[in-house]
Amino acid sequence: MRIEQASRAQLETWRDELRAQYSAYQQRKLALDLTRGKPSAEQLALSDALDGILQGNYALDNTDLRNYGGLEGLNPARKLGAEILGLDPAEVIAGGNSSLTMMYQAMQYAWMLGPDGKNAWRHESGVKFLCPSPGYDRHFAICEQLGIEMITVRLTDNGPDMDQVESLVRADQGIKGMWCVPKYGNPTGCVYSTETVDRIAALGKIAAPNFRVFWDNAYVVHDLVDNAPALANIMERCRAHGTENSVLQFTSTSKITHAGAGVAFMGASKENLAVFCKQLGIATIGPDKVNQARHLKMLPDVAAVKAHMQKHAAVLKPRFDCVLQHLREAFADSDLGEWTEPAGGYFVSFNTRPGLAATVVKLAADAGVKLTPAGATFPYGKDPENRNIRLAPSFPKLEEVDLCMAIFTTCVKLASVEQALAS
Repeated sequence: MRIEQASRAQLETWRDELRAQYSAYQQRKLALDLTRGKPSAEQLALSDALDGILQGNYALDNTDLRNYGGLEGLNPARKLGAEILGLDPAEVIAGGNSSLTMMYQAMQYAWMLGPDGKNAWRHESGVKFLCPSPGYDRHFAICEQLGIEMITVRLTDNGPDMDQVESLVRADQGIKGMWCVPKYGNPTGCVYSTETVDRIAALGKIAAPNFRVFWDNAYVVHDLVDNAPALANIMERCRAHGTENSVLQFTSTSKITHAGAGVAFMGASKENLAVFCKQLGIATIGPDKVNQARHLKMLPDVAAVKAHMQKHAAVLKPRFDCVLQHLREAFADSDLGEWTEPAGGYFVSFNTRPGLAATVVKLAADAGVKLTPAGATFPYGKDPENRNIRLAPSFPKLEEVDLCMAIFTTCVKLASVEQALAS
């Protein structure tokens, strides 16, 4: 189906056929959901051995796990986080279940007190953040709540458009940071190239002293294929440029073990961690060390983590294959859309013809398939071209993913044909 080459008579025939298909889906009164990248029950069950794994032994690392203290987390947990992030254990702290919480705290501290403990963002006028897009809506929500102006940066297959990033940073010292999801980015699945990582590491040489890159490496071990693409080590590149303080790194086990009961990690220079922990020590007496010990019992090192992630891939890959098969069969020889084919992570990004994302999302909802709201992958929920839709196939059962995609592709075709007829 190629809209640009079709006659009006052909478009009307397609419209009638598609309306009939769509009506048939509506009559089924479905309630399906492709909105968020939650692990499926099958994935969560892979870690059910956590329950009772300590067998009453609450001593580890010369610590009574049941008691207060240990603000930076258990040393073996910090070592595990360091292995995952490619850092020294002294550059990592292990926390509670959510890396998003750590990011929020780091942003709050930077706003109120300064990422260096002295140059608070709130004392400056016109604080801005760079937001490579399509991106993660929860990142954008943090900036919006704090009143930080977001600047959309084009996201390429290799990461942020670094020519644009460097030009903006040089021209405006009010830019205080940038969000990054460097491996299997949400939602495109892109992996930052080595050149991009190096150029991001060098930003500290041209940015304001209290500039920080928030490096959300949520999917660092979430490969779906063998021989997965590698991500360059951002801290190694920062050391080469003398910019170690310019990047804060985050990851967690949220999509490795139990999503609501995992362990989060923050990695940074020793100077940055000292500033963060000074403020953290006012907010908490320490993380859940019992849960950290449970995870260490099941996943003692990064080799165990990678072996565990192969089990996740066996569950996830058929769902991704199903999504991609539908998209290829429906649109491979068409001008109706384009999409990513990630080697890992949790999402597939689809672009409709300009101006159609919101229409497709509404059509899908009216046929019983919830999708992430159009615009959610851009700052302020405003996709300038109204094109991008994030597909999240992890949570539904495989047969539900199959049905969701059949309805989704029908909605894309119907919206495209009706747009063409109206123009």
